Amino acid sequence: MDTAHIEDHALIGDTGTAALVTRDGTIDWACLPRFDSPSTFASLLGTPDHGQWTLRPTDADAASTRRYVGDSLVLSTVWTTATGVVEVTDAMPIGSHSATIIRRVRGLRGHVEVEQTMRIRFDYARALPWVRQVGGDDEPALVATAGPGSVIVRGPRFRSRDHEHRATTTIRDGDVLDTVLTWYPSHREPPGPMDVTEALHRTTAWWEDWMRPVRTTGRYVDATRRSLMFLRAMTHGETGGVVAAATTSLPEDPGGERNWDYRYVWLRDASLALASLIAHGYRDEAMRWRGWLLRAIAGDPADVQIMYGIAGERELPERTLEDFPGYAGSTPVRVGNGAYTQYQGDVFGEVLAALHDARELGVEENADSWALQRALLRYVEDHWQEPDNGIWEMRGPRRHFTHSRAMIWAAFDRGVAACEEFGLTGPVDRWRDLRDQVRAEIEEHGWNAERGSYRQHYDTDEVDASLLVLPQIGYVKADDPKMTGTVAAIEHDLRTGDDGLLLRYRTTSGFDGLSGSEHPFLACSFWLVEQYAASGRVEDAERLMDVLVSYSNDVGMLSEEIDVATGHHIGNTPQVLSHLTLVSAADAIARARGDDAAGHRTRMAEHSGGTRSRTGEGSRAGSSS
Repeated sequence: MDTAHIEDHALIGDTGTAALVTRDGTIDWACLPRFDSPSTFASLLGTPDHGQWTLRPTDADAASTRRYVGDSLVLSTVWTTATGVVEVTDAMPIGSHSATIIRRVRGLRGHVEVEQTMRIRFDYARALPWVRQVGGDDEPALVATAGPGSVIVRGPRFRSRDHEHRATTTIRDGDVLDTVLTWYPSHREPPGPMDVTEALHRTTAWWEDWMRPVRTTGRYVDATRRSLMFLRAMTHGETGGVVAAATTSLPEDPGGERNWDYRYVWLRDASLALASLIAHGYRDEAMRWRGWLLRAIAGDPADVQIMYGIAGERELPERTLEDFPGYAGSTPVRVGNGAYTQYQGDVFGEVLAALHDARELGVEENADSWALQRALLRYVEDHWQEPDNGIWEMRGPRRHFTHSRAMIWAAFDRGVAACEEFGLTGPVDRWRDLRDQVRAEIEEHGWNAERGSYRQHYDTDEVDASLLVLPQIGYVKADDPKMTGTVAAIEHDLRTGDDGLLLRYRTTSGFDGLSGSEHPFLACSFWLVEQYAASGRVEDAERLMDVLVSYSNDVGMLSEEIDVATGHHIGNTPQVLSHLTLVSAADAIARARGDDAAGHRTRMAEHSGGTRSRTGEGSRAGSSS
């Protein structure tokens, strides 16, 4: 079987990990029991022998349609053949003691022969498991073990051949066939059987209960709700860490080297995801994320990293899996991410802005959380003048990126606001002075007067799509001539094709230290939508938003980039940054259309119309404001 396109996948997950299911019924990616665990099924990055689990009719001409059940991550696929119709329900149940995948087949009409093929491969296919049949004819099961991990598979009796297991069953109208795979530590006894009907009902109800408080209106309700659900799916239920995507090494440049492991918690992405959830009233998620942050970066602020493991692990060494040919021949296939050693000054602004949003939502500050923020600000005070690697993790020399400098401004700005607006204690005069110094520096070195726009970094005349964030953090108004001039430069340099999608920056500039090129970056295009809406170009915002939403696959998923020539998704999936910026863009359009239900707005923005009158400088005016 050829590798499925990235957009052919749907996500199922239990907030601890996730699996990807293709349109043809193949689970070709699953890491158990955590997002960042070694893979159990990984043919997405290689061949079937790297692990996969296929369930579909034996009729080669069978046609399928699929959808999520209500507001849940329970996936329903209906197969129609010449002899009948069956429904396959795929889910990872919430509340199970171990990571579990349920695959239920139910006969709807006539009869359909269904075949399952399972190749279990532990540790990124480096460990071929010892597989044995257990149980009697009435309750057959497979147990597969290799090193520290085991899975037990309960369902039909599988036949073994050449390190794969097959089961063929004829499903008639009204029949139900359940196959349940559960991971468990190999030194323990396997868990007992599961009540599948109860687990499916419980899981569907959990997701729908979580989605019920969401209030969204306007043209993009469905896309917003689905994106919020994916953001929750990428938020680890126990630790509160938000992973950037469920996958590793899906390429930004197919056939090239821009392949990264995104199964970790970037402070930036997690903070922005939190902001989108806060915008829609999710206080519990804000509390859990704040707890994760306190644990992860506890200690000396000088040790703060840009990214961590799901539980706050600090060591994420990058290595390559030589035995994988890669998705569409894209190598290397990477595990771990060497960017964890980088310095990216912007993360301080994103973290402090998200924590400020939580305050404005009504999440009470405690002594530990404010002490943490003061410690972060002390570190920023000492290091704010240093160059960094920037939001895009440039692997070239460190520079003074304008976006990073603006986020340093935002860090001091939120410290000032915490004292002035919420009565918290801190050296507000010093923070205010430093905020003004950063602004003066940006205006002197980050502004290109000849072109009438802000620049990517202080040593270039290039622009960068990250500059679109400046109004969102309140640095400048969206309709300020400096911002509209920057937008014009971005449109000229970075817009691609007839659809008007944006590149992050021009890779031909050579600043990122990598070979090859990349495709339009979805988050940047959603930022442009938000900018259009906030600056009065609402029709332009809706026109671009319609294009972007149309690139969502049939179940609403988005990856990192889009190949505009083919419509194929590019990069890791589902991409948290794409989905959170979709939510922000939809909220911005709704606000521009006068919809009061368009996400939470900060009291500061409501009271000042988007600028802080006390200082004449901007307040946070993005989707989370």
